[in-house]
Amino acid sequence: MTTAALNRSLGAQSVQRPNTVAVGTIVWLGSEVMFFAGLFAIYFTLKSTSPGLWAEQTEKLNVPFATTITIILVLSSVTCQFGVFAAERMQVSRTGSLFDMRKWGMTEWFFMTYAMGAVFVTGQVWEYATLVSEHVSLSSDSYGSAFYITTGFHGLHVAGGLIAFLLVLGRGFAVKKFGHKEATTAIVVSYYWHFVDVVWIGLFLIIYVLK
Repeated sequence: MTTAALNRSLGAQSVQRPNTVAVGTIVWLGSEVMFFAGLFAIYFTLKSTSPGLWAEQTEKLNVPFATTITIILVLSSVTCQFGVFAAERMQVSRTGSLFDMRKWGMTEWFFMTYAMGAVFVTGQVWEYATLVSEHVSLSSDSYGSAFYITTGFHGLHVAGGLIAFLLVLGRGFAVKKFGHKEATTAIVVSYYWHFVDVVWIGLFLIIYVLK
């Protein structure tokens, strides 16, 4: 092989193409942004037509409780990212004591993320039950429709994220050698989870803070 051919070969090997799975996920999340933008538009439109109803019904919201589960969900993004860091260094499981979080692997961090997400969904279900007992339901009025549609679709996205975490964890246990493909899957799921968290922060501010 000539020197020129060798240089061309080395140059071709050094080119790093973007991962198609990651790019596809980002494009899909872009469409999800438009979906939630539509939900925000519906909420604001209904609110502008019934300001008195909004003032009455928002008083029934348990803001401290919503704040608590919001903090839990936001912190789950932190644990999720630590799981990604572990996946990037190809560490599936902990290398030390369970109580030594510095040595945790992807499995431990993602299990914690899953638990925190499950707490959020459980809290949301409890809040729904409380509001229904106070006659705020999906069919009660425009406020109920706007509240349950926006938060309900988000809750479904959180549930989807929890399923994705289970699949990633199962794949980590199933493969003989944790490699680049498995790490990419963990990273892609983290993109989705961070997106879900950011959307909820927007919903929380609009529904619970700017009542």
